[in-house]
Amino acid sequence: MSKDLVLDVTSSGIEIALLENDQLVELHHEKFDSQFGVGDIFVAQVKKTVAGLNAAFVDVGFGKDAFLHYSDLSPQMLSVKKYTEATITGKQNSHLLQNFELEPDIVKTGKITDVLNRRDVLLVQVLKEPISTKGPRLSCEITMAGRYVVLTPFGNGVSVSRKIKDPQERSRLQRLAESIKPHNFGLIVRTAAENRKVAELHEDIDTQIQKWQQLYQELKNAKPPQKVLSEVGKTSGILRDLLNPSFTRVVVNDKNLASEISQYISEIEPSAEKIVAFHNSKTPIFEQYKVSKQIKAAFGKTVNMPSGAYLVIEHTEALHVIDVNSGHKMGSQGNQENNALAVNLEAVTEIARQLRLRDLGGIIIIDFIDLKSSENRKMILRRMEESMSADRAKHTILPLSPFGIMQITRERVRPELQIATAEVCPTCRGTGRVKATILLIDEIENNLSYLLNELDYQQLKLAVHPFVEAYIKKGIISRQWKWFWKHKKWVSVVANTNYSLTEYRYFDAQSEEIKL
Repeated sequence: MSKDLVLDVTSSGIEIALLENDQLVELHHEKFDSQFGVGDIFVAQVKKTVAGLNAAFVDVGFGKDAFLHYSDLSPQMLSVKKYTEATITGKQNSHLLQNFELEPDIVKTGKITDVLNRRDVLLVQVLKEPISTKGPRLSCEITMAGRYVVLTPFGNGVSVSRKIKDPQERSRLQRLAESIKPHNFGLIVRTAAENRKVAELHEDIDTQIQKWQQLYQELKNAKPPQKVLSEVGKTSGILRDLLNPSFTRVVVNDKNLASEISQYISEIEPSAEKIVAFHNSKTPIFEQYKVSKQIKAAFGKTVNMPSGAYLVIEHTEALHVIDVNSGHKMGSQGNQENNALAVNLEAVTEIARQLRLRDLGGIIIIDFIDLKSSENRKMILRRMEESMSADRAKHTILPLSPFGIMQITRERVRPELQIATAEVCPTCRGTGRVKATILLIDEIENNLSYLLNELDYQQLKLAVHPFVEAYIKKGIISRQWKWFWKHKKWVSVVANTNYSLTEYRYFDAQSEEIKL
């Protein structure tokens, strides 16, 4: 599978599109003035503790106090608190922890009031960005992620990613990590470390120790609330987490950023440095790589699929609901069970893509078309697990119920990505809204294919707006001729000045309108 990263740099930020086999699967927005990103580390002050919630509200400089639950405190909470206070007051004279005496771990079932008091100052890391009316969610379990390892200050444990299955490789990485681990730092060995040499792991650890030193320098003179370390940007984070031999291209329309990315890649994967390309064209970068068109097609309440089936995606405060519909193009052949299975399997792939693309989180309810066979329902579950295996967000998938309902929980760390795909109608000057015009020809061609091939119409007349007629007939090899060569049937195209720009209708040989 090929992976392309396309970056559109604007005055306000960067739009990042991840393409797999030329299909848009992730879309991220990185604002230049973003104050709270997942992974950012702050020195903060406790405003109050709430025994009933077993949590504390913490001032990190956001409009609303951030939320810190007892379960997110980290077993080494007392050591974090001690190090923070000692560094601010000048008692801690080194960023390293050789001479730092760790405090006992807190109990898992304890109370927030036993370990935190009002006005306490401590290091916290953003777990979830502010969503809706809620402030950020925090953790005191500080982690510093690199390409191959995650450094965990104040811990001594070493763990290896479960995705590394080979027992010998797991044992090798465990031994290596334990031998090079800094004192009073824990390590999590990431999947990317598989088959890597000890020198590469050691270099990655040194990079994280340098970041920890930077945090220490900021912390020495810090006054809460204050950010003391920023997580790498989304661009660098995506490259760090996803870069592998199948990552074929990184294209960016800004020379300075292209140079920075090239340098970053040379540090984490020297052999991949040549994949970075600077987009120097008058055509907008998202247009050049067909990202804009895919955004228009993928966002919105209704998502169409190639077969003619479609999804309806609804949102509430507590959950997301996805309804699978067969549309008018299914069921012309075969029995009902097989048709339903085919639509559901197609929907599974698109749903997995939509979850990543929109970054939907929380509870997701999917209403599939009913299946009588329990074996077919199991097939849907297996396909969903396969389709979501590339999803980096933590998720849990439950089997289909007899009513065709599937429940998924997916980690939510950022607000859901919402993009308005409707455009102002050029005919009514903004009093109504229509589908994106960029998708008009695709929709016409899909319907033509259905009418000519599946319903076997021998003659068709297509009535459209004059502008659309001119577009279809333009050039020596026009779209009209391409349709003839493809379907071996002639489609006459006529203009109707009474139609709006996106309006079109089909008529048969007797000039009777064909209703779709």
